[in-house]
Amino acid sequence: MQPIQYQTDLTPYNTFGLRAQAQAFIALEHADELHDIVRLPEFDRDTVLWLGGGSNILLMQDYAGLVVHMENKGIREIARSDGMVLIEAQAGEIWHDFVLHTVALGLSGLENLSLIPGTVGASPVQNIGAYGVEAKDAIHSVRCFDLDTETFVTLSNTDCRFAYRESLFKQEGKGRYVIVSVIFALKTHFVPNLGYGDLAAKVAELSAGREATAKDVSDAVSAIRNSKLPDPKVLGNVGSFFKNPVVSAEKAATLLQQHPDMPRYPQPDGSVKLAAGWLIDQCRLKGFQIGGAAVHDRQALVLVNKNNASANDVRQLAQHIKFTVFARFQVELHAEPNWLPASFSL
Repeated sequence: MQPIQYQTDLTPYNTFGLRAQAQAFIALEHADELHDIVRLPEFDRDTVLWLGGGSNILLMQDYAGLVVHMENKGIREIARSDGMVLIEAQAGEIWHDFVLHTVALGLSGLENLSLIPGTVGASPVQNIGAYGVEAKDAIHSVRCFDLDTETFVTLSNTDCRFAYRESLFKQEGKGRYVIVSVIFALKTHFVPNLGYGDLAAKVAELSAGREATAKDVSDAVSAIRNSKLPDPKVLGNVGSFFKNPVVSAEKAATLLQQHPDMPRYPQPDGSVKLAAGWLIDQCRLKGFQIGGAAVHDRQALVLVNKNNASANDVRQLAQHIKFTVFARFQVELHAEPNWLPASFSL
């Protein structure tokens, strides 16, 4: 087990690049180290921060507790039958690298989720999604360390209670389960999912008349995301800042009368998902800036650290966007990243 560090700079560990320090910090390289970590004098399960890629957090102040950085690595095939492959990835694996690894193995199911920042361990928590696919569609089970019993347990897909950007790990399981690895059920036979946005056109361009592959979809998603989204290594951000709001069919119909070109995505329960980026764009907020925080000038759904943004800059900007969109559309936006501490959330 690595030694504990104190007063550690967390700026490199959060993709928005907010300045903060951890009172105590330790890197976890193997899941079995959890038995020792929970016995450290600095460990308090109510305040410990389990940190992955830092792509879905906003550090609003110094962290007054222990930060455990999940750095455990490893990918292995567990089973293969009937056109399906179970493959396990440790929580500290970089998500995009893992997706590319599965595509290179000739497996499909994750290609639409290419280039999403973060780690494998974070994917079930947020139930990450893009281009018509969510992590829950491919997750078979999740291996966790149960802090209640200090034992390792495996939770099935159903146990995880996945919903849109939601899971057990954000609700009643928060603070109890530490995700150490995720098992995915992937296909050996590729069936493309191209029904979202301009993905089909980009895939057709890349495949140039031949039958498209999972790699074509992965490359297309990466190209589209690169054309719209800033690289957090160059311009700090947490990807999509707001969830796409879900409204009633009646509310969507009213908005559609006023805005016939409004993107909308009917849901199985009759509700309608709207595009948060479109709503923000209609309010002419691209490029709008408060202090060092700004709305990205090419993608309204992304807030960026343009010039040493403070935590207060980010909060004021997010509040302004939320209030402006509600004033025009009477639709409430909810931030996607986790605010730390939670008392700062909108």
